[in-house]
Amino acid sequence: MTTKELYTKDARIWLEHPLYVWEGATVTSDYRSGVLIVKIDQTGEIRQIKIADETKLPPLRNPSLLIGQNDLTSLSYLHEPAVLHNLKVRFCDRNAIYTYCGIVLVAINPYYDLPIYGDETIMAYRGQSMGDLDPHIFAVSEEAYTKLERERRDQSIIVSGESGAGKTVSAKYAMRYFAAVGGNASETQVERKVLASSPIMEAIGNAKTTRNDNSSRFGKFIEIHFDNQYRISGASMRTYLLEKSRVVYQSPGERNYHIFYQLCSASHYLPELKLDHQDSFHYLNQGGCPNIDGVDDLKAFNDTKNALTILGVSESEQQNMFTVLAAILHLGNVRLACDPDADTDDAYIDVDDEHLVAVCSLLAISKLELSRWLTHRRIASAHEVIVSRMDIRKAVFARDALAKRLYGELFAWLVQAVNRALDTGHAKKHFIGVLDIYGFETFEINSFEQFCINYANEKLQQQFNSHVFKLEQDEYIKEEISWKMIDFYDNQPCINLIEDRLGVLALLDEECRVPQGSDRGFVGKLHDKCAKYPHFLKPRFGDAAFIIKHFADDVEYQCGGFLEKNRDTVLEEQLECIRSGAGCRLVRVMLADPGEQSATLPPPARRRPPAAGSLTQPARRASGQKATVGAQFRASLSALMGTLSATTPHYVRCIKPNDTKQAFQFDASRAVHQLRACGVLETIRISSAGFPSRWLYQDFFQRYRLLCRSKDIDRANIKKTCSIVLERHVRDPDKYQFGATKIFFRAGQVAFLEKVRAELQRLYCVRVQSCVRGFVARRRYARLVRALRGLQAHARAHLVRRKVQEIRRNRAAIKIQRNVRGWLARTKYRRLRKLAVGLQARCRGYLARRLYKNKKILKVTIGIQRYARGYLARQKAKKKRRQIIICQSAVRRWAARRQYKRLRIEARSLDHVKTLNKGLENKIISLQQRLEDALGQARRIEPLQAAIADLKAKVETLKLVEVEAKVLKVDIVSKDNLLNTLRVDIAKEKETNKKLIEEKRAIEENYKKHKEVWEAESEKLANELKSNKEHYDMAIEERDKQHEAEKKALCLELESERQSRQKLLSSQYELQERFDSIQTRAPVPKEHRRSLSDASTNSQQEITVEDDFGYGSVRSVESSRPALEAVNWSAGSHNGPAPMADAGLVLRMQNRISVLQSELSRTAKRAADLEERLMNRMTSPPSNPDTDRFRVEELEIENKKLREHLERLRSADTSQTSREIVEQLSAMQEELDRRRDECIQLKNVLTHQTVNLKSLASNYGSDVDIINEDGELATAYEAQKGINRQLQEELSAEKKFYAEHISKAKQEMDRLRDENEKYQKLLSTDLSQEPKNKTQEYAQNEIIRLASESLAIQERVDKLSESCRRYKNQIRLLVGKLKEAGVEDVQDILEGNETIVSQNTSTALEIPPVMRKKEREYLGMFEYKLQDEGTIIKKLITELKPRVATSLLPGLPAYILFMMLRHTDHVDDEPKMHQLIKAARTAVKKVIKRRAESVEYYALWLANMLRLLNNLRQYSGDVKYQAENTPRQNQQSLRIFDLSEYRQVLSDQAISIYQGLITLLERQLERLIMPAILEYEEISGLSGPQRAAPPSAASAGPARLKHELGATHDTLRAHAVDPPLRVILFRQLFYYICAYSLNQLLLRKDLCCWAKGLQIRYNISHLETWIKEHLAEYGQKSMEEILSVLKPITQAVQLLQARKSMADVSSTVEMCADLSAVQVCKILNMYTPAEEYEVKVTREFIHEIQKLMQERAGPNANKEPQSLLMDTKMIYSVHFEFSPSPIRLEDIEVPEVLELNGLLTKI
Repeated sequence: MTTKELYTKDARIWLEHPLYVWEGATVTSDYRSGVLIVKIDQTGEIRQIKIADETKLPPLRNPSLLIGQNDLTSLSYLHEPAVLHNLKVRFCDRNAIYTYCGIVLVAINPYYDLPIYGDETIMAYRGQSMGDLDPHIFAVSEEAYTKLERERRDQSIIVSGESGAGKTVSAKYAMRYFAAVGGNASETQVERKVLASSPIMEAIGNAKTTRNDNSSRFGKFIEIHFDNQYRISGASMRTYLLEKSRVVYQSPGERNYHIFYQLCSASHYLPELKLDHQDSFHYLNQGGCPNIDGVDDLKAFNDTKNALTILGVSESEQQNMFTVLAAILHLGNVRLACDPDADTDDAYIDVDDEHLVAVCSLLAISKLELSRWLTHRRIASAHEVIVSRMDIRKAVFARDALAKRLYGELFAWLVQAVNRALDTGHAKKHFIGVLDIYGFETFEINSFEQFCINYANEKLQQQFNSHVFKLEQDEYIKEEISWKMIDFYDNQPCINLIEDRLGVLALLDEECRVPQGSDRGFVGKLHDKCAKYPHFLKPRFGDAAFIIKHFADDVEYQCGGFLEKNRDTVLEEQLECIRSGAGCRLVRVMLADPGEQSATLPPPARRRPPAAGSLTQPARRASGQKATVGAQFRASLSALMGTLSATTPHYVRCIKPNDTKQAFQFDASRAVHQLRACGVLETIRISSAGFPSRWLYQDFFQRYRLLCRSKDIDRANIKKTCSIVLERHVRDPDKYQFGATKIFFRAGQVAFLEKVRAELQRLYCVRVQSCVRGFVARRRYARLVRALRGLQAHARAHLVRRKVQEIRRNRAAIKIQRNVRGWLARTKYRRLRKLAVGLQARCRGYLARRLYKNKKILKVTIGIQRYARGYLARQKAKKKRRQIIICQSAVRRWAARRQYKRLRIEARSLDHVKTLNKGLENKIISLQQRLEDALGQARRIEPLQAAIADLKAKVETLKLVEVEAKVLKVDIVSKDNLLNTLRVDIAKEKETNKKLIEEKRAIEENYKKHKEVWEAESEKLANELKSNKEHYDMAIEERDKQHEAEKKALCLELESERQSRQKLLSSQYELQERFDSIQTRAPVPKEHRRSLSDASTNSQQEITVEDDFGYGSVRSVESSRPALEAVNWSAGSHNGPAPMADAGLVLRMQNRISVLQSELSRTAKRAADLEERLMNRMTSPPSNPDTDRFRVEELEIENKKLREHLERLRSADTSQTSREIVEQLSAMQEELDRRRDECIQLKNVLTHQTVNLKSLASNYGSDVDIINEDGELATAYEAQKGINRQLQEELSAEKKFYAEHISKAKQEMDRLRDENEKYQKLLSTDLSQEPKNKTQEYAQNEIIRLASESLAIQERVDKLSESCRRYKNQIRLLVGKLKEAGVEDVQDILEGNETIVSQNTSTALEIPPVMRKKEREYLGMFEYKLQDEGTIIKKLITELKPRVATSLLPGLPAYILFMMLRHTDHVDDEPKMHQLIKAARTAVKKVIKRRAESVEYYALWLANMLRLLNNLRQYSGDVKYQAENTPRQNQQSLRIFDLSEYRQVLSDQAISIYQGLITLLERQLERLIMPAILEYEEISGLSGPQRAAPPSAASAGPARLKHELGATHDTLRAHAVDPPLRVILFRQLFYYICAYSLNQLLLRKDLCCWAKGLQIRYNISHLETWIKEHLAEYGQKSMEEILSVLKPITQAVQLLQARKSMADVSSTVEMCADLSAVQVCKILNMYTPAEEYEVKVTREFIHEIQKLMQERAGPNANKEPQSLLMDTKMIYSVHFEFSPSPIRLEDIEVPEVLELNGLLTKI
């Protein structure tokens, strides 16, 4: 379609306007040659436009779909009015100040503080691609930072624009973004210093102008350096062309630099500077506008001082800086007047001038010297030096030059100070540069500054054009489309005009070197040398100016001041005078000779990190001659371009919307001039020259699928479908190109497609309307017809009823008449009939009789004739027969005679006879053959005869068939017609069947393909299952082998038991023999005294024998041997009376030996019984061999352990110690029995599972796939191995625990044994000696008596213990029978029995552990050693796994720590208490830091910290915490320490853990929110076809998000986090989900439509359902609180779905109760109607909404700053409510899994 064909009726175009630049119009009739009739939209004026050249038709307007686009290059028509209108709509109607133009960000100064720069906005743009969210300076910054990370290439952001456009603010926000996302965690705080440099540079480099209150009067390039981790490691700054003339002169309405006014506002704080009000200084009062609205200079001064302090500028340096600034102000007030003593105009300064005095005192210089060189100058000639007085004009100029030089040097020094502060010395691998430079300027009078500025913009524009062109071509190459070279504006000729050897700068420097050079001479050389350049023009009038044709506009430069500004000269005498001052060290530093120091930065490859400079002061050449400002600026600009060329640039173009600084006012003429100047229109032109419109295939199909027929749509190949659409509607293939991922369109093609789509939609809408209207009309007509028919029915019914009544009367009358007439007629008829019948009977009788008579006569006559004729015929036949017979007889007689004669002759001859016989034989034979043939023929004839009969029958039937055929022939014609129609139908059916067959074939092919794939997968799975099966069979075989090995080991163990039994018997015999020998050798004295050591040893022996637990072994005998040998039998051989032998003691010993023998026999019986049972089990098939095997295995292990234990116990000598150890071993034995039974049960279960699986596998055989559906077999096998590993770990842990415990017990017993031996020796010595007095004798006798009594008591104890053991066995048997009988409370009976037994046998040694715990009184505390503290903390905190913690008592580590604290309180060990709390807190911090990515660790230690905090509260002794305590718990309160301070410390640590958990969960949920809520489209048909979803259903949409929330909830519940805290945590998480979703919605225009609102609302409903299902357990109130935090996002999507007419304003405001006015207006501004038929949001509606919402907020709403985005970092305040624990501290035991045995002792 050609362009002129688009100019049809109702086409919208742009026309030029003198004021508004462009205005809209509508074409009223189709374009004809040379004439275009339009109607102005604003005024309604009809205008006829004559078109001379059809290539210059008025620009077309874009369709409404493209109005307000985020990117200008996405417009279909790319031209100046379209760009201007799009910017105006976004800026004025939608308050959007940022717009993309390709790679350029267009920023319009709103002159209003917008709430779009908060930290939440920074986090919203972090990680987002450019274009995903609304245009923003943060998006450009994020793009630069992301490319830095991805490409590892330096980046740069070029911010340009004219004064007042917002360049400085944009650069400041970009640096703020880098400081936020690249923040350094080290102590240098570089990012804080980078941000602190902004107020300093604004104070000394910014000033108020007529266009901007904070205009930057210099250019700067800030490099932000990053290290390898892309964190800020430093920064540097370069400045360009400071406007020093502003120091001494300001235009009306402008101000000097801010720092001067800040100093004056703080004059009362700095009295030494002798400052006054700002209006009293000449350098400050020229503009007449000293104040800025909304700016507090004193506050700004304090901010500047704070920034200087942050950057490391010392107080003395700050004071020196303020001194120099005050000296400049005073210098400007030095009065220069004419010398009163002379008649000339020579300058004169009063020596007593107060400002001169102030300058001299501040700088500590000579007043006379300064006054002299302010009015005199030194002229050096070839032979002498002349000092001459200057006139007033030159003196003022020299004074102002000195002031400018001082300020420039101060500016340069401060820039260096900033660079020193920003240079941290860290590694600088990459940098991002932010260039804040002046834009193109043109005024009525343009001077040297404007020339330099425009020269810099020419260079930047050249680089910008080449970069944009390169990106455009790269995009085409990337998408693999054919393209042609694009021509773009090349401003290299203009740059050559400035930079050539005979260019402007060269001629300017040459004129400056001429002694008598002048500005006019410079212009004359330009007119002469530069006339050949096409970009150079002479002015029409005057010779003091020249014109350069820049890329943006033609600028006329006035030559006045060019040379002086280029030279920038200051009298050397004045500088020497200033340097001589001693009062300000800074002056000497500033004015020092810089030497060879360069003011510019070299290219990046050769640049050293600290190098940074300023262009505010001229450098010196190597020859000593000072370089001009122009040369320096050129070199600096070249270095800048080299730096930018080595980076990837990003562009920000700032636009000033109006000159009156009105908020959101758009001046089209000002804006279009800036768009031309900043290169935005050139970008548009380059884009429009190629393919400006680009659509993704999916988006194009979604938008324009209406243009394609349904049968042409191929959803599997969207590209093909799009090509069908374009081939049908766009005839010229050059108008579009198909790329790899996008479709590229020429300018205007999208608008054409929109037009076609709109026409087609209009046609379809008309059809729909017609159908709907027809339906409505038919329905209305049907209602009317029903009503009319109802009326007619009633009327007709009345008429009919009346007519029926009349008819009924008529019918009744007629019926009566009929009956009467019928009766009369019948009566007459019957009479006549009777007469007629009678007459007929008479006549018919007469005729019948006469006919009968005639027939009778005829019959008789015929009979007579028959007989007569028969007779005659028979007679005649007889006569003829007789005659014939006579004739035949005569003939036959003659023939017979003749034959007879011949036969007689033949009979007489022999040959005749032979021949006759031969003939007879042949005849007989032939007759026989004939007979046989006849018989065969007869046989064949019989079936033929039957067939003939059948054929005759068939003939009869065929005759009938012929009859029927004749009948059927009549139907043949009709049947033929029917057949013809059927043939047509059959043909159609055949075609349908062919199609179905083809479809069937396609389906079969697909099925075959799928079948092959499935078969391959099935084969693969079968192979895997087969391998798993083989592996499992191997494992089973290995298990069987292992079982066989175990069986052999058991046999060997049985054999060893037999050997042990034999050894036991031999030991018994040996003991008996030794005892007998002792008895025979012992004398029988009168008295017998026993050694106490002997008694105690025997007692110990008797005690420890009972701890054998039923295992007969050698240790019971061996342990008694040293006890008997230790008896001192020779004690009576000493001097003195011999001790009497104690016969009772000997008898008791004999009894004891008999007891031992019985015990030995009992043990032997048990061993025999065990052997017999084991042999029975080995020989007979056991019912459960695995259980028995495991039990035997466990029993053998226990047997071996108990042997070792009893060996050690029998060597102990103190009865009390042995009793305690026996009790400990009893407890250990009980615990070991319990764990052994558990292990046996578990192993039994595992074995059963293994056997079942093996049998199952063997049953299925080759069909083992059945049992391995979905990998169940492999899963079961892995689970089996996991359980086995866990059991092995537990078994090893148990072994380790008991080994450690036994080693400690052994050490303790060794110690006690040593002490016991020592005491025994002492007692033995005392008893063996002769008593010296009565007391000793009495003591010895008493000891012997007590020993004998102890032995007797021990014997009783042995008997009672044996009885107790026997009763226990009986009880166990009875309990087993009760269980078999079905009694449930068996355990209660058992415990009751044990209680009774324990009461009756309180003195027994073997007390059940449960009863011992009940009887023993625990204090609820753990004792530990200080040196074990580190190990305890390591085991309890550092190495504790969450999966282990979930299997323990919730909060067990907290309980253990508190019980340890109670012990420190109990023993009053405060240092130990402090050290314990500190170690626990440090360990928790380390665990949380090391496991910072684990939610389980956070939940675990959050719950334990709160449990410990609540324990400190509960047992603190405070009354408010004791309300729910038991008396026992109150008794356990802390007695000495007040840990209230530690309660606060633990609360703070818990809050820290809670916040860390919140941060971790938010970080995990952040990546799921967008796909789950904003992007997931479950309702099909709203936004077009859904894109390809991930393969996993749980990874797409709200399901994944709900899964994560559910996992978090389960984790918190597993670790027993307090329910109120869980509610607060989920409230926080759902707030974050709401805030993040709403922020993304507010920043993405593509989400603001009705369809997306419906999708998002549906997705949110999933979360609401999850809340109601999972959080309902916390109460209705808590659930409603959590649901309430989702109201903002819910109301936002409801706003997208709501009606938006003026009648709905109040309801909309009520609906958006939780949204701010800014957010509502933002959504309404971004709202995009789905189609043109949907009602658009008007500005009036938005303003009314804003007004009502502000009224609702109250009068103070405008005073409070409103933020557009929700604060995602906001955390609800959390309060840890007191939750007392009902658990008793004395019931808490330390589980073995913590491995704390031996480290903690329960008190």
